[in-house]
Amino acid sequence: MNVPGHRHILARPRKLSLLIFAALASGAASAQVSVDYSISPDAQNHAISALIYGTNHRMNMTGRENFGFYRLGGNRTTGYNWENNYSNAGSDWQHSSDTFMVPSGADETIPGITLTDFVDNDVIPGAKAMVTVPLAGYVSADKNGTVQEGEVAPSSRWIPVVAKKNAPFSLTPDLTDNAVYTDEMVNFLVQRYGRAADGGVFAYSLDNEPSLWFHTHSRIHPEKPGAKELVDRSIEAAQAVKDVDPTATIFGPALYGFTGFTSLTDAPDWSNYSSQYHWYIDYYLAQMKTASESSGKRLLDVLDLHWYSEATGDKRVTDGDADSVKDRVARMQAPRTLWDSEYQEDSWIAKWNMAELPLIPHIQDSIDTNYPGTKIAFTEYGYGGGDDITGGITEADLLGIFGKYDVYAANSWILNDEQSYLAAAYRLYRNYDGANGKFGDTSVAATMSDKENSSIYASVDSSTGLLHVIVLNKNMNESINGVFNIDSTTIYKSGKTYVLDASSSEIQDKGEVEVTNNQLNYNIPALSAYHIVFSTSEATDPTNPTDPTDPTDPTDPTDPTDPTDPTDPGTGDLSVSVNIPQDGSSTYCSDIVVTNNGSEAVEWNTAFDVEGSVYALWNAVWTQEGTKVTIRGVDWNKVLQPGASTHSVGFCANR
Repeated sequence: MNVPGHRHILARPRKLSLLIFAALASGAASAQVSVDYSISPDAQNHAISALIYGTNHRMNMTGRENFGFYRLGGNRTTGYNWENNYSNAGSDWQHSSDTFMVPSGADETIPGITLTDFVDNDVIPGAKAMVTVPLAGYVSADKNGTVQEGEVAPSSRWIPVVAKKNAPFSLTPDLTDNAVYTDEMVNFLVQRYGRAADGGVFAYSLDNEPSLWFHTHSRIHPEKPGAKELVDRSIEAAQAVKDVDPTATIFGPALYGFTGFTSLTDAPDWSNYSSQYHWYIDYYLAQMKTASESSGKRLLDVLDLHWYSEATGDKRVTDGDADSVKDRVARMQAPRTLWDSEYQEDSWIAKWNMAELPLIPHIQDSIDTNYPGTKIAFTEYGYGGGDDITGGITEADLLGIFGKYDVYAANSWILNDEQSYLAAAYRLYRNYDGANGKFGDTSVAATMSDKENSSIYASVDSSTGLLHVIVLNKNMNESINGVFNIDSTTIYKSGKTYVLDASSSEIQDKGEVEVTNNQLNYNIPALSAYHIVFSTSEATDPTNPTDPTDPTDPTDPTDPTDPTDPTDPGTGDLSVSVNIPQDGSSTYCSDIVVTNNGSEAVEWNTAFDVEGSVYALWNAVWTQEGTKVTIRGVDWNKVLQPGASTHSVGFCANR
């Protein structure tokens, strides 16, 4: 590359040595964000629950996600009658009672066929299953379509739910006794599959989104449920389940959204308790603890919440058409509301309820105060963008957060039909290599210097000792120069890399990188999620093009074939002139002019070493790390047309 004025640069070799990088305006090259990562595999923290890799759906996925937890839930399950397999859609579809939940081709007259088909055909071997226990008081009596307003329960369209039968159980329940028994349903499942501890149904959910019954299921429970009413119904149902299977895990109360957390969506009797309890979660936990102590058994194992992000860009990120740049950025930042006390999303929740945020630590405080030992679950959650790389990165971030912050279970909910990137995020953790390779099962410490542009999660596999790292680049345009430092007595020598990016929703094998002295420099492209598997073995095929130890790395400044090497005259189309008109004993200033000598428009950026610290730089974006200063054009000068030069770019530095 021709660099006029190069002799002037060499006259002060300690002050300024210049490297030039350029790309066509339509090309992929751009400035980098530098992020330092620290990983401490010896500081092992806690086991990561496999239940966080859960789903409410098997459809719309590829079948290769290797889920750990399946939930049979949703609005339909509130009115599901296991004896006849009828259910009610509520306000989702004309309050229709029908056979919608009966599997295609199944015999609806077989008791519990919806439940057994779910366990037999949806839940993969090794995963856990959870079914829902109706609590609203009634379930469907028939499959005769819309339930009219005049047919609100109690009526002939509904059958009462009774928690305990107080009579011998039957595997062929009586369809004429005008009752559906919760404990008889549990017994039916135990007789077929065994107790939870023996591999049977693992968990039972205490209904679904009770604070919305008055809206979703107004034909079953037309009034808002009371704060105490929900506790009483939960205690009764949990006792019924545990009496039949003491080893089963109880999830409850499946609260919908933030207003459910705070007041059970303005429960009519909440004012009776709001002066004593900060939010409804506190009250529910405290009452379940008291009831558990009275009954001699834990009646709530897992606090179950639903969380659909309210964050907005131009639109709420969960909207099907939330695909603007602002929407996509807001989506990727929104998971920080779960853990980051320094972040405030753009939403009504953050505007009015910062005292309850970040969410996971606040929930944990409630548990520690009111019912210690209770676990946390988000059995429905969604952030949108399932068909977009930003949705994949967001889901990868969420799965990492759940593992790092000791969430016990989580089940995503599909918000639209196309979910290719949502599915890919699961595979990044649970099937990154196409052979069910998994993220490790023990969380270890990992931090990053830039939580806006990146996230990092680390784990150790207890069976293999391999160190697994998930690292994300959430920047829409710029790659990350990742500087990884592994603080460990174990010496890691290589890393196998797998990536999810905008080019494909398939996980791509990017080969191996060499690790030197437990350190690695790695380029992480914009909008990408990497899974790096660190090993103590030597790299056998270091194919990563950004590996700084790779002699064929096109960006390695020591590579004699590197077209950007300043010592190579090359055939580049950019030229750079440097002048130092002001050179004092303690400060100096420099002008830099970049010229495009080619025939196509280019975007430009430069990196150079300086003596001292830059204290002013104009008409360019700049960063300094050590002696290295990186600059790139601003909006009005970043694109150089053929024959054009930059003007009035320069800096001043202290020695």
